[in-house]
Order: sequence, then structure tokens, then C-alpha cells
Amino acid sequence: MRILSGMRPTGHLHIGNLVGALDNWVKLQEGNETYFFVADWHMLTTGYKDTSTLSQMTKVLVIEYLSAGIDPQKSVIFVQSAIKGHAELFLILSMITPLGRLERIPTYKEQLRELSDREITTFGFLGYPVLMASDILIYDADGVPVGEDQTYHLEFTREIAEKFNSLYGETLKIPKALFSPVPKLLGTDGRKMSKSYGNVINIDSNLKELKDKIMPMPTDPARIHRYDPGTPEKCNVWHYHLAFNTPKEKLDYIHEGCTKATIGCIECKKILIESMANKLGPIWEKIAYYKAHENEVEEIINDGNEKAKKSAEETMKRVRRAINLSF
Repeated sequence: MRILSGMRPTGHLHIGNLVGALDNWVKLQEGNETYFFVADWHMLTTGYKDTSTLSQMTKVLVIEYLSAGIDPQKSVIFVQSAIKGHAELFLILSMITPLGRLERIPTYKEQLRELSDREITTFGFLGYPVLMASDILIYDADGVPVGEDQTYHLEFTREIAEKFNSLYGETLKIPKALFSPVPKLLGTDGRKMSKSYGNVINIDSNLKELKDKIMPMPTDPARIHRYDPGTPEKCNVWHYHLAFNTPKEKLDYIHEGCTKATIGCIECKKILIESMANKLGPIWEKIAYYKAHENEVEEIINDGNEKAKKSAEETMKRVRRAINLSF
């Protein structure tokens, strides 16, 4: 299968991105043709007022892709804005997209409310689902890894591709959603994980930062005292254990110790820090390597851009023929 996905360069990736997306991408690149990109044009839909760090954060995102295990020998890693075909297909698809259809997309009004402090009542923000559709369709993607909150956008992509094909003949491949069970982690304070809440742990961190974030985490409210029994399933720390693959024998020890109050929350958290460090340690080492070898990162980006351009242009030739853009 040809698989495509991407992220916006809005800041450092955090552990929610790692267990919720990147770990799955790493698995998908085995035995599939995978394309992973930096969605820098999408960042402009809400962050157009300050682009001072956009170029650097694009490179940071690629470094974190690589450090999490995305292999440039197995996957095409590229930058959206380097492939001008995205913008061309976006323009063409916008011609057949009803305005009312965009206004009915649930995330449109939801984000208008959530980002009420920003001026985002723009054409670019309203039309970003069309740009997202072009990102997918231009690479003939068979599948797109999605979470539940992204399902609607993929359905919109399928809908607009089917409309194009009905008007101009079978030209665009209809992608399907690829669902996989992924851990859904709350932030370290028990709320939704969000950079704006300051409750995330970046994958570009270190052991001290990890300890500083994990040790104050709230646990089962029933465990007011050391001798109070608790319920691990009600504790955010327990779900972190599951997400970071704490060994079964330690999980059993923690579960029994919590329910019988034979261990305290501090001991539980120390075991979690060990599990997280085992997973994040190799990532920290790779991040340090790529930061010291930025020329290598740029070569990977340039190589990926060239591969993506060739693939995108094949689709655009079909699209232009289909709508009789022959000059």
C-alpha cells in the first residue's frame, strides 16, 4: 500500500505524538510505500502572523521524525511547500467544493471557538480541508493513518475525489482510513494533552525533565495516604505505564501493590520513569546526532522533496488532462 501522513511544524513533538502516531508510522513503513511530510502550509492557516521560526521548526520536525524511527531509506520524508503541485490541486479542487460544505465541517466552528484569540476567519482557514485533500490525493495514497478526530476530514477527501471523478472521469484514487489501536494519553495534569496547558513531555527532552514532569503527576484520588488502596485503571500514571511498555512482571507488581496499598505512588512513578527512559533514551541520542549533523538532515529533505515532486507530477498530469488544461 502507498500510505501518507504528516504533521504541522507548530513546535516540538511530544509523547502523545510519539505513541499516538509516530510509533504507528514506523510500523507502517515496513512492507509499504510510505510518504511522511511536514505540513508547513497548514501551519499558516492559524499561525500566519508569526512565521519567524517556521523554517527552523520544519527542520526540527524532520529531525524528530528521523529520531523516532522514520527511515529515509524506507520512507519519503518531504516538506509540503516544496511541492507546488499541492497548491495547484488545491486550487482545482476548490473550484468544485461548495462553500456551505466547508462551513459544515465540525472542526471549523470548533476551532473558531477554541482559537477565538486569533483572527482566523480567513479563506485559507476555511479551505484547509481542501488543501488536506490535495495533500492526500496528489500521491495516490491507498491509506491514511487517522485518529477518530480526523475521520471526518478523510471522508471529505473521499467525497471530493469522488465528485471530481464523476465530473471528469476516473482520475483520483479514493483513499481509505487506516485505524490502529493507539494509547490515548492525558496530559501530566490529567487534562487533555496540549502544549497550551503546559502538560506535555516533549520527545526532545532529557532524564531530568522527565523526572520533573512525572513525579508531580496526580494519581488515583482515592490514595490520599500511603496505606490507602487504589484502582490503577483510574490513575493516569497507570496508562502511561501501558503506553510505554512497562514489563508485565512490573505491571503485575504495580497493580497488586496499588490495589493492596503495599507500594506508594512514588515507587510506581520511579518504575514509569525507567520505562519511559528506556524508550526515549535512543530517541534523545538520535536527536543529538541530527542536531550536530544538520547538513545530513537537509540532504534527506532535499532527496525526499525530489521523490515527492516526481510522484505528485504524475498525478497532476492526469488531472490536467482530465479537465483539459493543455497549455
